[in-house]
Amino acid sequence: MTDPSFASASTLAAAIRAKKISSLDALEHLLARAERLNPPLNAIVAFDREGARARAKAADAAVARGDALGPLHGVPMTIKDSYEVAGMPATCGVAELAGHVPTTHADPVQRLVDAGAIIFGKTNVPTWASDLQSYNPVYGTTNNPWDLGRTPGGSSGGAAAALAAGLTPLELGSDIGGSVRTPAHFCGVYGHKASWNIIPMRGHLPPPPGLPYAPTDIGVAGPLARTPQDLALALGIMAGPDHFAQSGWQLSLRPPRPQALTEYRIAAWAGDPDAPIDDSVRSVLEASFDALERAGCTVNRTARPHINVARAYQVYSVLLNAVMGAGMPPHVQAAMREMRAGLAPDDFSPTACVARGIAMTHTEWVIYNGERSAIREAWAAFFEDFDVVLCPNHWLPAFPHDQSPDLSARRQLINGAAKPYFDGLAWAGLIGVAYLPGTSAPVGQTPQGLPVGVQIVGPYLGDLTTIAFAGHLAQVVGGFRKPPGY
Repeated sequence: MTDPSFASASTLAAAIRAKKISSLDALEHLLARAERLNPPLNAIVAFDREGARARAKAADAAVARGDALGPLHGVPMTIKDSYEVAGMPATCGVAELAGHVPTTHADPVQRLVDAGAIIFGKTNVPTWASDLQSYNPVYGTTNNPWDLGRTPGGSSGGAAAALAAGLTPLELGSDIGGSVRTPAHFCGVYGHKASWNIIPMRGHLPPPPGLPYAPTDIGVAGPLARTPQDLALALGIMAGPDHFAQSGWQLSLRPPRPQALTEYRIAAWAGDPDAPIDDSVRSVLEASFDALERAGCTVNRTARPHINVARAYQVYSVLLNAVMGAGMPPHVQAAMREMRAGLAPDDFSPTACVARGIAMTHTEWVIYNGERSAIREAWAAFFEDFDVVLCPNHWLPAFPHDQSPDLSARRQLINGAAKPYFDGLAWAGLIGVAYLPGTSAPVGQTPQGLPVGVQIVGPYLGDLTTIAFAGHLAQVVGGFRKPPGY
């Protein structure tokens, strides 16, 4: 192998096993590439060069001895800074955690390491992984390799930018509001939001380090890569019961439903009155639907699950803010309770949803969770007739940096109309609140040359179906493309 820059993790692992490249040579290549290309991007924000070199040498010695090798043996990769990696900073962009260096790996990181991965760097996130952009007071701003004046997305923005620029072959992200899917869409790579709670997240920040582990509502782990095959490989490594359940049950994800592309029952949903998207995104998605039809697929563009989209987004927004507000200081929670007391019953504006979520009682959570269960039932009924639904990840392509401090005052233009910044979460939230798997796959570019990804959604635990469809789709519309200059 002469140039591993854009090799997939699967290809690199096979080359290392076959002694076509050493783990150390692959690592040194990526370190040198990062030295040259990372500074303008600021995607990788912390390195463990010497530790990674030692582990790569050990990996090469194992190959030479003929030892049994894991599926990622010797493959260098980076990890999103919201995950704890032993011996490396884990800040989640929070100034108070700048000195936090854990001694153990987060659970999904440990599973990747056990499979042979060599962790050499951490990638940037927004503060507390809580924005659609990736900037923070610890490491600064990460830029999009397609346009340095634009964001790579958040919260797995550094991860997606590093993949697109050929600085790493594989990444581990997390997603509670599109944090895997939106950066993948903005940077033109693949990303998979797993079905809820199939990958344990102990060692993920937030919550702050040191708190007892409990699965976070809506939030999940998920891989990012440049090929669907690598998504499936990483998912297979990481998915499984957590330490509480592993003695009593095993996870067995259903295989992809159809085998051939033309056998898939496809629904396409490019925008909704209650979840609009910009025409620059819609036109690319519609072109990908057209391409599927030319390839012999039947694409139903009118079928919809029987849900109230506006209400589903409200339920998501309130439940999301219940999670995000759990670690807020007492004075903030008190202010939110006071604000909520003054809200009109029908006020579900972004600010109102923040107050409703943070001030929520457990009884109210149970009621909202019941609404979520009805949404899940509607999706389950829909997937009796369809294998996948294709929809947006976000209402815009990658947008220019906006670091104005009042997030509630931020606005984005959607077909000329100013919309609240966080309403861009609608498509991510519609899928996340129902615990469904969603795979973001690149399908083309806007006239301005910005990537567009489609979100491929399947039934709960249908992760392998959405990833397999992404592989088929790549044969029709092309897969990952390198940004100019990389």
